[in-house]
Amino acid sequence: MKNKIIYWIATAWLSLGMVSTGIVQLIQMKEEADMFVHLGYPAYLMIILGIWKLLGVIVVLVPKYPLVKEWAYAGFFFTMSGAVFSHFAAGDGAKEYFGPVLLLVLTVVSWYFRPADRKLQG
Repeated sequence: MKNKIIYWIATAWLSLGMVSTGIVQLIQMKEEADMFVHLGYPAYLMIILGIWKLLGVIVVLVPKYPLVKEWAYAGFFFTMSGAVFSHFAAGDGAKEYFGPVLLLVLTVVSWYFRPADRKLQG
C-alpha cells in the first residue's frame, strides 16, 4: 500500500510538471522561448517537446501499455537529464536546475514504484 501511495504522489506531481511545461512550450511563452535561445536550441524544439510531454503523461496515466510506458519514462528521463546538462553547459545558476532535477527525480520515483500491472512482464 505504501508503494502505491508513493507511486501516485510522484506520478501526479510528475504529470502536473510535464503538462505545465509542455503547455508553456506549446504556446511558446516568452520566458521559455528566451531560455531556449539562451541554451542554444531552436524554437521549433519547444513544439516537439511540448507535444511529446503531453502524450507521455497520457501514456503514463492510462492503464495497460507497459512497453509504451517504458518509452514515456525514458523520454522524460532523457528530456530532464538533457535539461540539467544544458543548464550546466550554459553556466546557469542553481535556481535553473531546480525544475529539471525535480522532474528527473519524480520520473525515477514514479517509474521505480509503479504497480506490477504497469510493468513489462518477462
